[in-house]
Amino acid sequence: MRKGSVCNIGLFCLLACMAGCSLITSQPVEPYPPVPPLTYAPRPAAHVIPGVEVLLDKTWMISRSGEQERHRMISFFDLLIKGRTVGLLTNPTGVNTALHSTIDLLHEHPEVRLGALFAPEHGIRGDLSAGDEVTDGIEPKTGVQIFSIYRRKPTSEMLAGLDAVLYDIQDIGASSYTYIYAMAQMMAACAKSGVPFIVLDRPNPVGADYIDGPVLDTSRFFSGIGQYDIAYMYGMTPGELALLINREFLDKPCKLSIVPMANYSRRMRHHDTGLSWVPTSTHIPQASTALHYSLTGVIGEIGGVSTGVGYTLPFECLTAPWIDRDKLVDAINARNIPGLRARPISYQPSYAAYAGQTVHGAHLMITDQRVIRPLSAQITLMEILQTLYPERNLFTRPGAEESLFDKALGTNLIRLMIAQGASAEAILESLRPRQEAFRQMRDKYLIYDQ
Repeated sequence: MRKGSVCNIGLFCLLACMAGCSLITSQPVEPYPPVPPLTYAPRPAAHVIPGVEVLLDKTWMISRSGEQERHRMISFFDLLIKGRTVGLLTNPTGVNTALHSTIDLLHEHPEVRLGALFAPEHGIRGDLSAGDEVTDGIEPKTGVQIFSIYRRKPTSEMLAGLDAVLYDIQDIGASSYTYIYAMAQMMAACAKSGVPFIVLDRPNPVGADYIDGPVLDTSRFFSGIGQYDIAYMYGMTPGELALLINREFLDKPCKLSIVPMANYSRRMRHHDTGLSWVPTSTHIPQASTALHYSLTGVIGEIGGVSTGVGYTLPFECLTAPWIDRDKLVDAINARNIPGLRARPISYQPSYAAYAGQTVHGAHLMITDQRVIRPLSAQITLMEILQTLYPERNLFTRPGAEESLFDKALGTNLIRLMIAQGASAEAILESLRPRQEAFRQMRDKYLIYDQ
């Protein structure tokens, strides 16, 4: 073993005071002090170690008092969950680097008891489509009780007998993806019941070094896909976002601990991490799809165009039977959107929009994940569609006021400005004041360096 920091970037780690140790609480006075260096087993420098592995591998040590003497070191596992009964909010993305399920790892561990499982949207096994009902049940391999918390709040009865609840889910960095709200609801329930909540941190696959898109206005557009005033692409890991939600939005903060990743930099995209990608939901089969989700997903909510859902390229297309594919592709490429090029495509979706019909349009190719800003690019794509096909009334059709388009973005400003012929540049400029306010809030809770 060798000694060093949890990652080679001057990591910050926020842990609730537990087991009588002098650790940093989740409600400190700013600025947060750095975590003491950890002792850990050697790993490839480029390989990110997710929070679940830092938790369960006892060679990852933290100093109880900030001193470096070996006898004062303790593992995250011994500190947080040894000898305890825990619940786990997870899905198939909760795995270690060897792709072993966190469910199995906890169930088979001799020093901890897995007492309950909590299922978000798509279910504990990830076998359900978006919006499908998620029911309670018994996990067949382990026999552990599963409680659904999709579209319902966790109750004190669900948390009865638990000493802590762990969260281990891979997210995709977009505010309309519901896992972050399952996390927040569980945090609120844990606060009410006095149960500690522990986030096993994971990368933001689209990058955590920028924010993009509008900051939601949940006073007007609160929904299941938008519950807090955060940027659409909020540029944080799950652990960092949990810190922000706990401090800024919960009426009663929970006793929150973050088990950090090792070797992670916020500039990383998923392909930089060395981690395998487990699909986060039915239509996010690849890590690259997470970027495309924020490139076309909101357009898909308004209807009228196919985004490739129902075909082999979910969220990678803008197509319809009435689109002139060459005209659309030329218009997109003429804008020189950073990190994006388009090519002509035609296909027949097997389900979703225009199922069984031949559609034509643009296949959107991300050429540089570092420079593309997907939500900003999506607004430009909206402007192009409106300019080329104003007669289609994509943004003013009946039902648009109540559409998931406005709810996903947390505002109707973008849709209305597009319908009125505003340029993408004007729309993006109108978003900047709220983006800057969110950026200042966000920066207080960042754990990882660039």
